Amino acid sequence: MESKTLRDKILDAIKTVYDPEIPVDIYELGLIYEINVYPVDNVYVLMTLTSPACPAAEIIPVEVEEKIKAIPEVNDIKVEITFDPPYTQDMMSEAAKLELGFM
Repeated sequence: MESKTLRDKILDAIKTVYDPEIPVDIYELGLIYEINVYPVDNVYVLMTLTSPACPAAEIIPVEVEEKIKAIPEVNDIKVEITFDPPYTQDMMSEAAKLELGFM
């Protein structure tokens, strides 16, 4: 079995984070815009939320950071929130759209 890259492990960690109001993980929802792994295993995640008024706005980025920090190889993690471009349901994966009945 091929060993997972750090990026794969980061994706796995992100896929364990859910918006409390939606039964789909934030990656499938399309909330993750960018994942960069820099030298010395510093990780940068650019993400958005379903809306600026999202009740979980304080919780989700912290949870993303904690899950990624738990990966032994990660040296440092920065999670940045952006609302540009604004989130739309078109950003969801097909799996998420099916799960939520949009297809």
